Amino acid sequence: MENIKKSALVCTTWKTKTLAAVLAVIAAVALPQLVHLVGHVSGLGSALGETFLPMHLAIFLVGYFAGPWAGLAAGALSPAVSFGLTSLWNDPMPAAAMLPFMMIELAVYGLTTGLFSQYLAKVPTLVALFAAQVAGRAVRALALTIGVYAFGSPVNISVIWTSLLPGLPGLILQWVIVPLSVYWVAQRTKHE
Repeated sequence: MENIKKSALVCTTWKTKTLAAVLAVIAAVALPQLVHLVGHVSGLGSALGETFLPMHLAIFLVGYFAGPWAGLAAGALSPAVSFGLTSLWNDPMPAAAMLPFMMIELAVYGLTTGLFSQYLAKVPTLVALFAAQVAGRAVRALALTIGVYAFGSPVNISVIWTSLLPGLPGLILQWVIVPLSVYWVAQRTKHE
């Protein structure tokens, strides 16, 4: 794929950026519900969500298409909205102990992809995505470490490492879907 300028591919006004962020939050809440439903029906439980990381996908995409601030807002709000809605059914996702850490991680994903899209457009999409994934996980690891050691968070610190391998299929899926989506939208935008 040719290197494309990714900034402002779709959302150029604050109104469209806000709409994109709202749609990303909706997608980031709905996709995990669908994946967990499939997991429940298949007997795999929540393992499918931990494997395919469905919430992350919408946040990476909104960062690319709507910029860093929409990505940051959608990333921070998505886990909170999901937690609020799923708490009504006594099975909150994410778990209360993980909520602040997921909010931080997803906010960094959206912010980082948006920054790459707007200010470092010459960086290939896959490289930018990988950098955003590393940045989000690194900030999450730092937040978890601070939470556990400074504030006595009930989260087991080993979750930093134990979540990497099960989520590898989700990372690979993101490496395919995000660059293809960016490329597809860029091509459609170019021809309009």
